[in-house]
Amino acid sequence: MTEQLKKTDFRFFHRLRVRWAEVDMQKIVFNAHYLMYFDTAIADYWRAMALPYEEAMLSLGGDLYVRKATVEFHASARVDDLLDVGMKCVRVGNSSILFVGGLFRGDELLVNCELVYVYADPATQTSKPVPPLLREILAGYEAGEPMRDVVTGDWDSVGEGAGKVRREVFIEEQRIPKELEWDEHDATAVHAVARNRLGQTIATGRLVSDVPGVGRIGRMAVHRTLRGGGHGEAVLRALEAASAARGDREVTLHAQRSAEAFYTRLGYVPHGEPFEEAGIAHIEMRRKL
Repeated sequence: MTEQLKKTDFRFFHRLRVRWAEVDMQKIVFNAHYLMYFDTAIADYWRAMALPYEEAMLSLGGDLYVRKATVEFHASARVDDLLDVGMKCVRVGNSSILFVGGLFRGDELLVNCELVYVYADPATQTSKPVPPLLREILAGYEAGEPMRDVVTGDWDSVGEGAGKVRREVFIEEQRIPKELEWDEHDATAVHAVARNRLGQTIATGRLVSDVPGVGRIGRMAVHRTLRGGGHGEAVLRALEAASAARGDREVTLHAQRSAEAFYTRLGYVPHGEPFEEAGIAHIEMRRKL
């Protein structure tokens, strides 16, 4: 199929552990599961490009369909093995995209694959040219280019995207009453949004000022399918920079308890006792600038 792949051939990896249900009577991973492993890695590949797959395809006006999947076996994986699934885009044709994958245990190549996707009209499932922007994103990712940018601005300039993410996360996902989500601070706050290379807003937050010298960060939200990709941290750092630029000495925020570890990792320290806000457990956290 291809020359022997090495781990260094890939910049993207999806890590998984073999489950008991995935081995057969020979006590090795059943062969059909390897395609599932590669397909799972492809889903993570889109997240690594900061693209929520369904929304990205809708924006581009097409979808991807597997035309060919070829798997080559070198050695078997066993239950509890920790595996790294490398994926890379190696060629974009007129309407097809070729991915190569390698499944590694440590540095040992166990299985490699080729996946050929066809870009097509989802209504007719007939092929159509791969959009130039998607070509650029795929090539840019493999070249190590950034997949998002973060901008700050007022509500008039970035509010549409920020509001969409906040509505999806706080009102629809967390069921916070909409009358509690929108307030007068949006009109005067500094808002930060992270956007992917399709221009879609994928994370947001805002900075307000209640006390001289202290900035208050809030309304931090990240697209549900893209959490863990560093987008929230990028927004937070942009807001901290805006706070420092206007002369604040400290920033504070009300962290949901489920996100406390995230803020702790980024240098925030709990202050006071936990409390409820909009029916959700929170704790105040602070960080010196």
